[in-house]
Amino acid sequence: MAFRNNTPILGLLSLPLPLLLFIVTTTRQHATISVAAVATTPTTVVTTDVHLDVIRKPVPDVPVFREAPEFRNGDTCNKDRIHISMTLDSNYLRGTMAAVLSILQHSECPENVEFHFLWSRYEPQVFFSIKSTFPYLKFKIYRFEANRVRGKISKSIRQALDQPLNYARIYLSDILPGYVQRVIYLDSDIVVVDDIAKLWEVDLEGKVLAAPEYCHANFTEYFTDLFWSDPVLSKTFEGRKPCYFNTGVMVMDVELWREGKFTQKVEDWMAVQKQKRIYHLGSLPPFLLVLAGELKSVDHRWNQHGLGGDNLEGKCRSLHPGPISLLHWSGKGKPWLRLDSRKPCAVDHLWAPYDLYHANIHHFEE
Repeated sequence: MAFRNNTPILGLLSLPLPLLLFIVTTTRQHATISVAAVATTPTTVVTTDVHLDVIRKPVPDVPVFREAPEFRNGDTCNKDRIHISMTLDSNYLRGTMAAVLSILQHSECPENVEFHFLWSRYEPQVFFSIKSTFPYLKFKIYRFEANRVRGKISKSIRQALDQPLNYARIYLSDILPGYVQRVIYLDSDIVVVDDIAKLWEVDLEGKVLAAPEYCHANFTEYFTDLFWSDPVLSKTFEGRKPCYFNTGVMVMDVELWREGKFTQKVEDWMAVQKQKRIYHLGSLPPFLLVLAGELKSVDHRWNQHGLGGDNLEGKCRSLHPGPISLLHWSGKGKPWLRLDSRKPCAVDHLWAPYDLYHANIHHFEE
């Protein structure tokens, strides 16, 4: 979506009814937002106009960013879209901005990339941050209804893993529009150093999901002794060769996910977790229970994960040997926080070139 003066922008905030739509008309000096709440009956429509003059002070919790360069397609590009979905949260916005920049910078056809952001509430400053930082970015924003998972989430070993938005990836087939038949889901704490089209073009071979698998990892550690000692639950993986995979980098066949009712399958395991403590982490274990050993394996270069350290202390870790296409700071430690504290890990300096954070609070136009 290229942003030009006086161009209406249509963003989807919510797919479930009531449906919220917002239309933003921008000029250099001001922006007008029209918010329409459409109820279940077509005759009930409420529209509110909010006039925003000049943004002089950003919200304290939302960082200010420099405008990114404009990226154009190479001569060999077609018009095929590459769909990428990420969550959008003010606490992780700095990571999201770096991730988007890295994807565009290394793409042969950056204009073909369309982003689908999920947020749990309307945050106008976050929206305007994206718009002003990437004026020509093609993107849509969808509201994820946190109530869908609030009663289903069990407490994990780290509070950040318990946030409802962390579970939004389970519901992509319900949220994304029908024309999105395949999507790459990415966490916000990644940078891509290769052409994302290479991951997009992976042959799923009829599988619903593709991701790097790590079969050397101790798979049993992701579940409790109660799970493995239960005579029924312990047979979950019979007939499969389950391996650990990280849900922060996935290629999903959206139609197959919907047809196979995989959302319900994941939710069923979340319900078991509410009754019996069968795992300690957040949204990862139910994915493993449903799909470990049943997905298309992707080269490890597409998820150099664990750079944020473990989930408790976030200690520094080194890169794994081998080629790298995507760096992932999964774990407690985030590169922007460690860099700001002046106690960075060596790998954090690989993230820094993509950081668009602007420390000057007067960045917005006066």
